Amino acid sequence: MDWQDIRYFLILAQGGSLSNAARGLGVEHTTIARRVSALETALDVRLFDRLPRGWRLTQDGRELLPFAENLAASATSFERRALGASSLAGTVRVSAPPVLVTHFLVQRLAKLAEKHPEVCVDLAAERTEANLLRGDAEIALRIGAVEVPPGLVVRKVGSVGYGLYGTLERLAATPSARAFVGFDDTMRGTAQKQWLEARAAGERVTFRSNDLLAHYQAARAGLGIALLPHFMLEPGDGLLPFTLGDAPFERDLSLIVHPDVRRSQRVTADSRYLRQVIQSSAKLLTTPRKSAGRLLTQR
Repeated sequence: MDWQDIRYFLILAQGGSLSNAARGLGVEHTTIARRVSALETALDVRLFDRLPRGWRLTQDGRELLPFAENLAASATSFERRALGASSLAGTVRVSAPPVLVTHFLVQRLAKLAEKHPEVCVDLAAERTEANLLRGDAEIALRIGAVEVPPGLVVRKVGSVGYGLYGTLERLAATPSARAFVGFDDTMRGTAQKQWLEARAAGERVTFRSNDLLAHYQAARAGLGIALLPHFMLEPGDGLLPFTLGDAPFERDLSLIVHPDVRRSQRVTADSRYLRQVIQSSAKLLTTPRKSAGRLLTQR
C-alpha cells in the first residue's frame, strides 16, 4: 500500500469531486481516479461510489477517513520536524497573495538567491490561505486581518496602503461622467470592497473583478477609478491619485509560520529576509503616488 494513494483518497474525500481534488494537487483528474482505485484494490474495499455529480464516500470510506486524516497529520508533523532539523540547503514554500507575489516579492528575491544560493524559494501566489498546519507551506504572507488556528505564529511585519487611481481623463470628468472599478461578489465582506462601496455609494461602476491586476489594467485603460495598493503603481502607467477626502486606507501585512519549522535554517533565513525586505520597503508599501500637479479630489 502506497502512502501517496492514501493522500489522494483524503484529498478526494475532502474535495468531493475529481476536478476539485485535481486542482488542489495540480494533477490530472485521471491521476486521482487511478491512485484511489489502486488503494481500493490494495485494501480490497470500495471507498467511493462513482456518481454523475461526484464521488461519494461509501460506508467503509467514511469509517476509514479518520484514520487517513490521522496518518496525514502524523506525516505532516514528521516532515515539519525533519525540516526543523535540516540544513540550510533545500526548498522553502512561501504562500502570498498574487499581487504581492507579482508586483513586490519576485523582483526582490535576487539578493536572497545571491546570499543563499542553496535555498530554493517555492513561491505560491494564492488568494486563499495556505493551510500551514497541513504543510501546504512553511511561510505565509497575508494582507489584512488574519485568523489562524492555534499553534501558528503570527507576526506583523508591515502595512500596505491603498489609494484611488485613474487616468487624467477619467479623474477630470464631471461627477455625472465619473466611473469606478468595483470588486465582484466573491470579494463580499473584504475590507477593500466595504471601504470602496462606503465612499463611492451611488457612483457608476463600469467594471468588476476579484483580481487586482485586472483592476490595475482597467484603470490604465480608462474604464474607471480603481482602489489599488500603492506598490502596484509603475512609472509611466498614466495613473494619478484621486481622493474622496477620507483618511488613508491601510491594512496590516503579516508573516505566519508553524513553530515546528522555525528551527529550520532555511525557513529562518527566508523569514528574516522577507521581514527585512518588507521593513526596508515601508515607504513604497504605504506612500501614495504624488500627482505631477494638484491632487485631484472629488468635486
